[in-house]
Amino acid sequence: MINEEIEKNNIPGAVLLVGNEKKVIYQKAYGIKNPETKEEYKIDDIFRIASMTKAITSIAVIKLWEEGKIGLDDPIEKYIPEFKDTKILKSFNQKDSTFTAEKALKKITIRQLLTHTSGIGYDFIDRNPSIKAIYHKEKQSFMKNGVMCFCDEDVSIGEAIKKLSVVPIHHEPGEKFTYGIGLDVLGYMIEIVSGKKLNQFFKEEIFDPLNMNDTYFYLPDEKADRLVPVQTKNNEDWEIFQDNRFNVNYPIEGAKKFFAGGCGLSSTLKDYYNFLSVFINEGKFNGKQFISKKTNELIFENQLPEKFNFGVGLAFGVVLEKDLKNGGTGSEGTISWGGYWNTSFFADPKEKVIGLIFKQTQNTKENTSDLFKRNVFSSVVN
Repeated sequence: MINEEIEKNNIPGAVLLVGNEKKVIYQKAYGIKNPETKEEYKIDDIFRIASMTKAITSIAVIKLWEEGKIGLDDPIEKYIPEFKDTKILKSFNQKDSTFTAEKALKKITIRQLLTHTSGIGYDFIDRNPSIKAIYHKEKQSFMKNGVMCFCDEDVSIGEAIKKLSVVPIHHEPGEKFTYGIGLDVLGYMIEIVSGKKLNQFFKEEIFDPLNMNDTYFYLPDEKADRLVPVQTKNNEDWEIFQDNRFNVNYPIEGAKKFFAGGCGLSSTLKDYYNFLSVFINEGKFNGKQFISKKTNELIFENQLPEKFNFGVGLAFGVVLEKDLKNGGTGSEGTISWGGYWNTSFFADPKEKVIGLIFKQTQNTKENTSDLFKRNVFSSVVN
């Protein structure tokens, strides 16, 4: 299937991994990762995983909760006072970016930040042009490029979150699902509660225990050449992608001090498989309990009200019983997510199967990730 997509010129290549609760059972690299050097993909290449960072940050929050250091329904202002007077956008003036807002009646909670129901928006990809413009204006005071996710500038996540706390939210907390920077807010909260920088907390509490030895916010120099270039299509030719809003090479260049809990990590398929294997092993990794069995069960529970009509848990998207009629979703409870640069995964707790497909592309229209998932589940059935 992947070779066919490459032949059709839909993708330049990809790396795939399929595993069960015990081991990796299939891993293969396909295609050209650098159109200038013609270097081919390798199974140990390092990819920008963008929003797949969110699940790791979520589990870091869950670990603090297990230790009794936070409550899931604590208001975030308990840890970050700047969110005490959160306001909801009412009107916006396009000419000068001024706006009016009124104070929210409810407090934003940690659970809402985990499930994207806080009302907080998402800077450069926000679907509301007004909130997107307000984010951009606020960020210009401390970030030249104005994109928080992929930052190579000399600024910390704490500085950014405190300054962006003045941006109005979309709606009352808990009212709707609005994809936003909630996990970046929680990344800063982790720093406050733990007393450690987010990269250090991740290393000690997640990466080292799970043997995730190639996962970083910023790659060490000796691994920089393993970072996969991002490609885009120019007419029918693949070329290296650049974006004037940010430095695409942020994992290996710049100040290397902005630890974005919502989108900042780079990783390998094997590392992320190690992470996902915990959840189809009752919270264990290599036979050792990483999170409790009961906490692991909680991970698969949909946290959204029924009226939302889709499933999101404390760390992942969750397949609901009603979704099964669509086909190709996996079993009820299957968890999944993806990232801006076209990486994605799923883990089925019933069939005990994990699938990952990593690409590094932009401005493409193709469905190889969905085809991959369907192929894996067809193989499980057969």
